[in-house]
Amino acid sequence: MGTHYQGHAAEVRALDALIKLVRCAASLQGRLEIGIREEGFTPSQFGVLEALLHLGPLEPCELGPKVLTSRPNMVVLVDQLEERGLVRRVPVVGDRRRLRVELTAAGKRTISKTFPRHVQRVVKELSALSAAEQDQLGRLCKRLGRQDVEAAQSRTA
Repeated sequence: MGTHYQGHAAEVRALDALIKLVRCAASLQGRLEIGIREEGFTPSQFGVLEALLHLGPLEPCELGPKVLTSRPNMVVLVDQLEERGLVRRVPVVGDRRRLRVELTAAGKRTISKTFPRHVQRVVKELSALSAAEQDQLGRLCKRLGRQDVEAAQSRTA
């Protein structure tokens, strides 16, 4: 169901598209979250492990934006994963005040085993769209998501 707003056509169209986008994202995220929880993780914990697997050791301030979480929540996430023996904090060479988070051997084994199953769930969910439609969706989402960056750049230019 779209909007019940009775405004100008452009307003109704924009609101309707936004409602559909937000509902679709929430529905898709909810379905994918089931699989992540079955693997024994919260979506944020899984995101931290996945980021470390693909990007290597990162500082918590670098991890936060990757998994869309705040700095205080990142501390909690790293604590939880460290307690499970999946990550460890290591000092940054040359600056003992800073720490990086890295996967332990157990963490690498765990995420290397679970990530492919997650990818298969994503592929299954997006199989409702053709390859061309998936590409188009990616481009459209990127364009919408970059508007704030482009607006800020145009204000400073």
